[in-house]
Amino acid sequence: MNPLDALQPLIAPAPIGAWPPAPGWWVLLALLPVLAWGLWRLRHWRPRKAPLPRAEQPLEPIRIAALAELAALPKPYDGAPAGAWLQQINALLKRLCRNHYPDSHSHTLNGRKWLAFLDNRCPAAGLTRWMVLVEGAYKPECRLDDKAIAGLNQAVDTWIRKHV
Repeated sequence: MNPLDALQPLIAPAPIGAWPPAPGWWVLLALLPVLAWGLWRLRHWRPRKAPLPRAEQPLEPIRIAALAELAALPKPYDGAPAGAWLQQINALLKRLCRNHYPDSHSHTLNGRKWLAFLDNRCPAAGLTRWMVLVEGAYKPECRLDDKAIAGLNQAVDTWIRKHV
């Protein structure tokens, strides 16, 4: 008889399971929610960056041409009749609106509805204050002082630059 035959048979190793994890993993599992909470709090704690000031966008060629046309209109200073100037401004604004808002039928509007339409597109211009823009064109001898001419011209310039 062979002495090796008296030995016990080999025991197959037990398969290593995924559960239960080793003791160190329990600590990591307990720290994971604490870590997530800490990162979430850090995100809210950090000082926020100040928003960068938006530089004025370059103007489209249509707006540049409209501004040039507005600047070229002869202004009725020194008590000259302003009816023709007001008509030209209205015509310029209607052409711009027909180009930018073709489905709105803005060229058919008049009076307060026209000014409200313009103000809805650019409230910064405040054109609803300038009722003379729509009424003055129909008055035979409409006259404006120099301050009103400059203010209306500035409001129309603002509308051309900033309307959406």
